[in-house]
Amino acid sequence: MAATTHGIGGLTFDPKKRELPPELGVALALVLIVVVFEVLGRLLMGDSFLFNTREGASGFLNTARLEIIILQVSIIGIIAIGVTQVIITGGIDLSSGSIVGATAMIAMSFAQAGDIYGNPNTRAVFIDAGLVDLPLIVPLIVGAVCGIVAGGINGLLIAYTKIPPFIATLGMMVTARGVAKWWTRGQPVSFPTESYAAIGLGLMPVFIFAVIAIIFALALKYTIYGKHTYAIGSNEAAARMSGIKVARHKVLVYTIAGLLAAVAAIVLSAKNLTAQAGMGMMYELDAIAMAVIGGVSLSGGRGSILGTVLGALIFGVIISGFTFLRLDAYYQEMVKGAIIVGAVVLDQWRQRYGASKA
Repeated sequence: MAATTHGIGGLTFDPKKRELPPELGVALALVLIVVVFEVLGRLLMGDSFLFNTREGASGFLNTARLEIIILQVSIIGIIAIGVTQVIITGGIDLSSGSIVGATAMIAMSFAQAGDIYGNPNTRAVFIDAGLVDLPLIVPLIVGAVCGIVAGGINGLLIAYTKIPPFIATLGMMVTARGVAKWWTRGQPVSFPTESYAAIGLGLMPVFIFAVIAIIFALALKYTIYGKHTYAIGSNEAAARMSGIKVARHKVLVYTIAGLLAAVAAIVLSAKNLTAQAGMGMMYELDAIAMAVIGGVSLSGGRGSILGTVLGALIFGVIISGFTFLRLDAYYQEMVKGAIIVGAVVLDQWRQRYGASKA
């Protein structure tokens, strides 16, 4: 029987119309991609992509490759969590990569060691002012302030001047990149303190990414913040009429996105032990792609942090798989571009299919 009757007034429930969670489809796509690389590896390379097949190898899974996959997407994944929330509100953020570059330069300059192998660090930005070997909290606060200011400006421009998000964040993208180059006249900032460098050691970036993902997954699902975020993206006019302070909430969402970009900058500079003005280049597009692949609708009102995390893992598997197959980086860039376009096409198809079923 297609429909059953239950409840007051003879309400009907049709099991055929029950939709599966979109994250399930993303998870299946992830598994399929892993299987494809596994088959290609055995056919073309005579080796396994995911499993240990060599004699003397310890363990069933290739843990080294798994660590590489999650490490290489964890930093951009932090940005993608902020971008996800922006897109759910119906906006877009093109400035996150440039915020990474500017924040990395500024924060690292407050995290430099005074001595290098027993010699004074004469290249330290603030050595003349004696601002070296500062407590870890100082560069963390400086970096957070950079991200909050940049994200807050984005939000204020979008919410109160009604500038389209594309234009406002595009302006911030150019401005923040200019700040990154101006800060030290294009010179890299290196030699951080041991406490700052520890942020990027080992799997610490993955741990930070996981903690942030859990926090915002819970926030979007169980808090007023999350309900307002989805409401604005679904129907901004209705959200405003229901009493939601739309402008204020947009400022908050963009500020959080800026803050998370700053967190990514700190982790990235600590991992690389240096900061350069070109850091974070094109990270914003990768973050947007991770979100859209994970089921976040570019029209707003739909998506989840879990989906974005799965989208990030798909990105990581594809990059690692191409490296495993020894394909040139040029092909990786081409495929990433195709993935971005394909993800947008898939999003449009999902919307049309959903509208036709309604």
